[in-house]
Amino acid sequence: MRADRLVATLLLLQSRGRVTAAELADELEISVATARRDLEALSTAGIPVYPQPGRGGGWSLVGGARTDLSGLSATEARALFALVGPAAAVSGEAKAALRKLVQALPRTFRADAEAAASATVIDPTRWGERDRRRPEVVDLLHAAVVGRRKVRITYTNGARERSERLVDPWGLVDKDELWYLIAGTERGQRTFRVDRIAAAAATDEPAERPDDFALAEAWQRVVGEVERRRSRTWATVLVETRFVFVLRDRFGRHCVPEADLADGRSRVRLGAPNPLDIARDLAGWGAMIEVLEPQAVRVELARIGTELAARYAGEGAAAAPVGQ
Repeated sequence: MRADRLVATLLLLQSRGRVTAAELADELEISVATARRDLEALSTAGIPVYPQPGRGGGWSLVGGARTDLSGLSATEARALFALVGPAAAVSGEAKAALRKLVQALPRTFRADAEAAASATVIDPTRWGERDRRRPEVVDLLHAAVVGRRKVRITYTNGARERSERLVDPWGLVDKDELWYLIAGTERGQRTFRVDRIAAAAATDEPAERPDDFALAEAWQRVVGEVERRRSRTWATVLVETRFVFVLRDRFGRHCVPEADLADGRSRVRLGAPNPLDIARDLAGWGAMIEVLEPQAVRVELARIGTELAARYAGEGAAAAPVGQ
């Protein structure tokens, strides 16, 4: 995992003072191009790593070989841990490396570094296509999570109702570049879509957070609840095996192939919030898909077909070429 390599790269720079991309590649058993990209990533993230051209050059850590990484400022330490921290939620190796690096930091930097590492979770699983630009408010929210300051937000919910709320920001989650804020409110833990936050302002009020709060675990509970809502209805369908990948692309983890049949078709289970949602997705397939059950989905498909036939009856004859 890249986070492991970035931490290993920094520790190697710390111990040697200067390394070339080739030396780093040999040490970590990666390509020279990958080693160079990792070094550039550290530099871009704000870590004081810089290249020295010419004979005897290489990449150096500002401050040289320091056992306590005292060449890092508090801001730079937070930047590093914000960069590699999310991987620790899913990688035991990254977690171990991060723990060692914390101990190498000056004592005054450790609290901020640990807060930055646990302020963000990266969840790469897709929930559909969306605007992939990172909202500017993410940086403000991240600073509030790390600094433990309450944030006043103007939020529009799913029903398009706008309200102002004062929340305790506990953590941020990047779900395929759609950001979510997990926060404490008067009604307990809540999850806010960041793209629905119309305005946000950090306050000077200290934020409260449960001592046992773990962002990765909290997010998994949120995912579990969302997935439960998104798969309240399951349908069994038959489709040509060569088209199963299309259903998988549309339904994601809610597409479960069950068996390949002798006639070239596959039996597949599809999940969605309700029968109408499944019918809407399958209506365009026409007779290419056969819904075996439940009856509720078959009824919705029949209703959609009747509506379309009534609206567009005669369209085919009207569009036929002259003489047909």
